[in-house]
Amino acid sequence: MDPASTAECVYVPSDNQRSWIYYGFDVVEENAEGVKVSNASGPALKGDLTTVFLPAVYIIVFIVGLPTNAMALWVFLFRTKKKHPASILMANLALADLLFIVWLPLKITYHFNGNDWTFGEPLCKVLVGFFYGNMYCSAIFIACISVQRYWGIVHPLSQKLNNRVTVCVCVCVWIVVWVLTVPLYLYDQTVKVTNMCITTCHDVTRFNQTHFPVGYFLTMGTVGYVVPCVVCIVSYLLTFLSLRRSVTDSSSSKKKRKAIVLMVTVLVMFLVCFTPSNIMLMVHYSLLGAKIPNNVYGIYMVALCLGSLNSCLDPFVYYYISEEFRDHVKNSLMCRSERTSKQMKVSFSALKFSKKSNTYTSDSAHTQSRDCSSDSAHIQSRDCSSDSAHTQRRDCSSDSTHT
Repeated sequence: MDPASTAECVYVPSDNQRSWIYYGFDVVEENAEGVKVSNASGPALKGDLTTVFLPAVYIIVFIVGLPTNAMALWVFLFRTKKKHPASILMANLALADLLFIVWLPLKITYHFNGNDWTFGEPLCKVLVGFFYGNMYCSAIFIACISVQRYWGIVHPLSQKLNNRVTVCVCVCVWIVVWVLTVPLYLYDQTVKVTNMCITTCHDVTRFNQTHFPVGYFLTMGTVGYVVPCVVCIVSYLLTFLSLRRSVTDSSSSKKKRKAIVLMVTVLVMFLVCFTPSNIMLMVHYSLLGAKIPNNVYGIYMVALCLGSLNSCLDPFVYYYISEEFRDHVKNSLMCRSERTSKQMKVSFSALKFSKKSNTYTSDSAHTQSRDCSSDSAHIQSRDCSSDSAHTQRRDCSSDSTHT
């Protein structure tokens, strides 16, 4: 990099310049080429928090979440013979988590690269759309599962939700969420930060576009988090009260305790993973809409990253909820183990047969050689005896004639 280029990457704002807050980073100047941020934004964009900690967490989510969600989706779609509402909802939840996880390598590369986006504007829009869309899809499907469990436990004798209704609900969830993510594709997500020589993806925006994300993310936070959170709390609270009032014998008390522990686990996981990031999101954009400077965006980025852990925790909740899922996973692993064992047995048997064949061939050759030698010796002995007798007779005849 030449000295002139290096000088452009160092910017110290003057006191009389207007300072705006863009997505939490202090933008002090804007032109056609990009924006310039204050020196105070340097630690957030170039520090270890966003360039080391965030990608490290996303790597863990990717390594754990990709195989577990793929197996969960495979079990619910192809190994579950009798489909029911719970399996349909959990399959959609696994799909949402999987679509969230498969795009994480781009986000990991972005953060490791010093928050410098090198993949172009279209791919940045796709990443942002899938990131937020599937995150809120997961929250809504978790709320749907809580309603399904409430209905099955509190009203077991009433008409159950059939598969057709469940599929329609899932389709509506996907349509609503993806319609809500369409605006993310309508404005520029990448912005060049000229004094830091980086191009950010979604983290910085231009001043004339700040009014859009304020209203948009407040709406997304309400639809994608507040409503599902209220649904989960109400459903599990009513289910808990119903279980407490129910009269059970000693044999079913264990199942009731297990159901209560499961509800508490799912609810705590939901609140811990989704609440901090969405609260910080709505607080930040509320202050941004009121044009009140704030520095909570860095906290929001960390909370959003930690919230992504929900995607690799969900499969373990499936394993705990669904006995059928546990059986299918065990059977699949056992069948694979049995196939491997059978292959090893076949290989060992083939090896033993090969050794026996070699031994048989060797013995046969040895026997044949021995027999041939014996026959040859016998023939030779017989020929010699015959020649001897013939010679003896000839000699006797000669003597008789001579006499």
